[in-house]
Amino acid sequence: MINKINYQKAVRFERPDYIPMTFHINDACWEHYPQEELFELMETHKFLFPDFKRPKGVYKPVFANCARKNEPFVDDWGCLWETSMDGITGTVTKHPLADWGAFTDYKAPDPTKCMGIGKIDWNKAAEDIRRIKENGDLVYRGLRHGHTFLQLCDIRGYQNLIFDMVDNHPNLVKLIDMVEEFNSYIVNKYLEIGVDVMGYAEDLGMQKGPMISPDYFKQYIKPSYERLMKPARDKGVIVHMHSDGDLHDLIDDLIDGGVEVINMQDNTNGVDWIADKFAGKVCIELDIDRQFITPNGTPKEVDTLIREEVEKIGRKEGGLMMIYGLYPGIPLENVKALMDAMEKYAFYY
Repeated sequence: MINKINYQKAVRFERPDYIPMTFHINDACWEHYPQEELFELMETHKFLFPDFKRPKGVYKPVFANCARKNEPFVDDWGCLWETSMDGITGTVTKHPLADWGAFTDYKAPDPTKCMGIGKIDWNKAAEDIRRIKENGDLVYRGLRHGHTFLQLCDIRGYQNLIFDMVDNHPNLVKLIDMVEEFNSYIVNKYLEIGVDVMGYAEDLGMQKGPMISPDYFKQYIKPSYERLMKPARDKGVIVHMHSDGDLHDLIDDLIDGGVEVINMQDNTNGVDWIADKFAGKVCIELDIDRQFITPNGTPKEVDTLIREEVEKIGRKEGGLMMIYGLYPGIPLENVKALMDAMEKYAFYY
């Protein structure tokens, strides 16, 4: 669980007691690493895993429907997902509106019953949130990852979607409205139940540059973002957005559109660039490197990475959080070094 008061202080530059740190272990890791070694790391890092209790026997994660090898999955929008590795989110290999000829009979899923990529029981969701509130912990909920732009890509196919934007296809606005109406129900339902943070996760960047031009983003996607984020802002709920990739050309529109906390990748965007542009101004949840230093560096280099990021972007007043997603392939000695560094530098200020 996440400490609510400290998180809010970090976001609002109100001098948090420590830098909020999150360490997420992807489900695929449980079939890649010796489980006992992961358990040991979790048990010896109580700050990162305060609620961890070692399971008895072999841990068998329940993989998401879109992350099951050799089990193609059709989501609520009619998109076919496939993956080559259990635990790793797959990719859409069949798009329900690859041809606009199917649009006449195409219907959005029912948001009273699903999230777009799986079922939801709103009564149970409300009860879960109630229990979190009773414990005084932070309530973070959000739209499915890839709720708007990526959802349109899944439905139409990336190339088709970009051509639709170039052509200003009349059906595109109708499809965007359909997706937005679905998402709007979910946002308002969570706000009705009561949350502290509303998440709008959506990858918009590639290794270099954005997946969509700034002009088309402003024309087709940003207006929808603003309408989806406004109800949360109006209620004083923190607006959080995760977005992988190079965001240099889109970040100003994201912040201007209502994002209060932006989760962005460190080395992909450049730590110095992030520091120069946002340190002390906008809260950054820094997504720690998974491409260069943690897979290929030494434990000392891992420690140096975290220290330098905290020094450059962090402030005593707040404005910095950090998160790491562990995937197969990272040396365990670097995993330990990273956990050690995150726990140590969380209290740097």
